[in-house]
Amino acid sequence: CGPSLKADELMQLIAILNPRNEEGRLTLISRMGHEKINDLLPPLVEKVKAEGLKVVWCCDPMHGNTITAKNGFKTRPFDSIVSEVKKFFAVHASLGTVAGGVHFELTGKDVTECIGGDQAILEEHLSEGMYETLCDPRLNATQALELAFQLGE
Repeated sequence: CGPSLKADELMQLIAILNPRNEEGRLTLISRMGHEKINDLLPPLVEKVKAEGLKVVWCCDPMHGNTITAKNGFKTRPFDSIVSEVKKFFAVHASLGTVAGGVHFELTGKDVTECIGGDQAILEEHLSEGMYETLCDPRLNATQALELAFQLGE
């Protein structure tokens, strides 16, 4: 469920993908970006709830927060990732629905692909450090652990 998805379009997709409204069959993954989620997610959740549709809501805060650094490297700001996840949970709490999961791209390696976090990885560190991804920047082990602690609070 990206930033351009409208509630009526989502209803059509759900009807096609889960015509019998089977519980556990369909996972809706929001990937809207931390700046848009508060405006765009609630109407979708409200419509799904009003129609009594059985879906699992999941948040992918990685894709909607991808940017290109000044040095040309594709990256993701740690604070934007955390912000989107917290807003995802807040939206569901306010609407009385269940935030069913999260998706992160991460590695146990000490890469410098996502900026920010307690390590204070900056854009210039992307080209100086361990930037290994060919596609999607990943949180490193330290950032992943920091994220887990922040979300656990």
